[in-house]
Amino acid sequence: GWNLFARAIAGAFLILSGLGLALAHRHGWHLARFARRLLAIVLAAGLVTAGTAIAFPDAYVFFGILHNIAASSVLALPFTRLPAPAAAIGALAFGVAPFLTGFVPLLDHPGLAFIGLSSRVPLTNDYVPLVPWTGFVLAGVALGRWGLVQPPDAGRSGAPASRAIGALSFLGRRSLLIYLAHQPLIYGALAAYVAVAGPSRTAEERPFIASCEASCAHSGATAATCRATCACTVAQIRSASLWAPLAANRLTPEEFERVTGIARLCLAQHRDRP
Repeated sequence: GWNLFARAIAGAFLILSGLGLALAHRHGWHLARFARRLLAIVLAAGLVTAGTAIAFPDAYVFFGILHNIAASSVLALPFTRLPAPAAAIGALAFGVAPFLTGFVPLLDHPGLAFIGLSSRVPLTNDYVPLVPWTGFVLAGVALGRWGLVQPPDAGRSGAPASRAIGALSFLGRRSLLIYLAHQPLIYGALAAYVAVAGPSRTAEERPFIASCEASCAHSGATAATCRATCACTVAQIRSASLWAPLAANRLTPEEFERVTGIARLCLAQHRDRP
């Protein structure tokens, strides 16, 4: 559910990017303004890559939402002066490309992961490749070219904007800055909370218990036996001070044998119970 929610937000973000691109160039290309906008996004994307490389070196962001917007803006710019159906067809092409191309060994090269047609998803904290996500930008361009959204004509209306509209406009004109600031603020607040309250044991244990119960079920044990066995296993692993290396995936061979032995002992104990 959370994955779908995140994808919906990303899709809306990219549609609005394409819509804004179409509205900005509805009377002709403004290349100097476009270049300034593109440079700002490229610099911001570079900042995201540098920051995540420091914070998450094993899963840094090499092609996230800002990288996509920068590249997709260049790809979509010609469509801002073409009829709306051209942008709609382009959006459809990007959407169906994963289903039509099949496996191409060359596209599995890590350097081409930004395209989005490799056979495996790279390990990264934000991955928004060109395929299929550029299709959302082109869909936004199509909406703008169809004239479904029109910018307000300030010269036609003398009525002052309401405070709510004024506040939203203020935020909208600074969306890139807000995007760059919101995650460090959220991560910082959560890190501060965890530093005070400590990590959630339930959250820490959930992935291990799910894997343990699945493995236990393959042995033919009942669901009740597996739940009791895995709860026992977690408790005994913590008691033996093995939880930290297990959670960090840094068990030595000797520690791995101890964990395996604990799991077998717990299973034997709970299988003997009625």
